[in-house]
Amino acid sequence: MAELAGLEDPKARAVNERHGDDHGVNLGALRALAKRLRTQQDLACRLWETEDSAARLLALLICRPKAFGRDELDVMVCEARTPKVHDWFVNYVVKKNPHAEEVRAAWSADPDPVVASAGWALTADRVTKEPGGLDLEGLLDVIEAEMKDAPERLQWAMNTCLARIGIEHAALRTRAIGIGERLEVLKDYPTPAGCTSPYAPVWIGETVRRQQAG
Repeated sequence: MAELAGLEDPKARAVNERHGDDHGVNLGALRALAKRLRTQQDLACRLWETEDSAARLLALLICRPKAFGRDELDVMVCEARTPKVHDWFVNYVVKKNPHAEEVRAAWSADPDPVVASAGWALTADRVTKEPGGLDLEGLLDVIEAEMKDAPERLQWAMNTCLARIGIEHAALRTRAIGIGERLEVLKDYPTPAGCTSPYAPVWIGETVRRQQAG
């Protein structure tokens, strides 16, 4: 914890706070520390228990993702409230855990929008990598009905799922684009030059175009 405190950078904290995070550690420095520590599950658990965001990010880098039980994942997803901790928890731990599909289904319907956003992020990943067994039409029905008024983080995850369906499944592409055009979610999101807009119709169109050109 003392070493983490020594990595605190006021400029990094200011940038992170604009994105809803509450840590001031440069992520490159954090990854270097994790590389030195290597995998240490017990230390990772102790770091997580501190409730400090920088410590939790380090914990997610040095833990053994497959070591967490279902109940532990349920507790951790409720505790992972800041965007970066939430994102790393889903991508670095849950996706590699044997309970990933089980929690995906449960979390997607959770009344807590932060928990639900984790479920939808897992669903978007499965749409791309392992869509068999998913009711894609049903997912589009839910997105069409609920995404417009969903809280920001849940809305973002549902929008990602919408784009992934449109990109990966040609038969549903027209419908996915149409939903995006009607709801206009993230249509005016500021996008840096050279980056793809998160607005689903543009995201789908540009990604498919690149895939076909490549």
